[in-house]
Amino acid sequence: MGDSARLAVVSGGGTGIGAAIASTLAGDGYDVLIVGRRAEVLAATAERIGAECGRPGAVGTVAADLADPEQVSLVAGAVGDRPVDAVVNNAGGYRGGDLGTLAGMATHLRANFDANVVTAILLTEALRPALRRPGGRVVLVSSIAAQRGGGGAYSAAKAALHGWAYDLAGRLGADGITVNVVSPGYVAETEFFGDRMTPEGHAKRVADTLVGRAGEPADIAEAVRYLVSPAAGYVTGQVLGVNGGSVLGR
Repeated sequence: MGDSARLAVVSGGGTGIGAAIASTLAGDGYDVLIVGRRAEVLAATAERIGAECGRPGAVGTVAADLADPEQVSLVAGAVGDRPVDAVVNNAGGYRGGDLGTLAGMATHLRANFDANVVTAILLTEALRPALRRPGGRVVLVSSIAAQRGGGGAYSAAKAALHGWAYDLAGRLGADGITVNVVSPGYVAETEFFGDRMTPEGHAKRVADTLVGRAGEPADIAEAVRYLVSPAAGYVTGQVLGVNGGSVLGR
């Protein structure tokens, strides 16, 4: 990674949507710092992307649990004195739990909030002083579940990102920094569903779209590419649905 290149930090960057975002931005000439909890996965992804874009050192890695404030500081340390052009908060996912008791429900709620909201807020706040002024970009990856429900605590957590993004956009607008949300619909080829996805579930989700196909990680990466680009300098405080028409704009 060289000091002269633009720098993007992508959480949850080891696999799926995050890896696709990292690959797209590296291909555009960014240095990319990918963050996740699994060091070996991050290392393999960084090596692959570096080889694909012809810049072996383009992608750096930080293994950290972003719900832990002390570990978030590792990311700021890796950034050092460099200005950050884009922070892409992609870490998160559904956390299961025992919903049969109030205690179990409380644990379930907190786990989903930590994974999807606390991670994004802590990472963004840790890097906020380093964001390029003007021209910095913050992107949060939400979910169609935030807009139509169906995910319980996960839906609630992703919806919370929207309100926080609106607030942050207001705080950072005067500095020339934009803050936006990308809200994916059903995206195949990720670890999100694990072994929970069935052929019937896949078919139903595809049928819910207007375009007749599942999303791909690259679909989300292209939306992020636009939002972090100079072309999106007049776009802030927005939720961009990338869902094949499963939920119409509102």
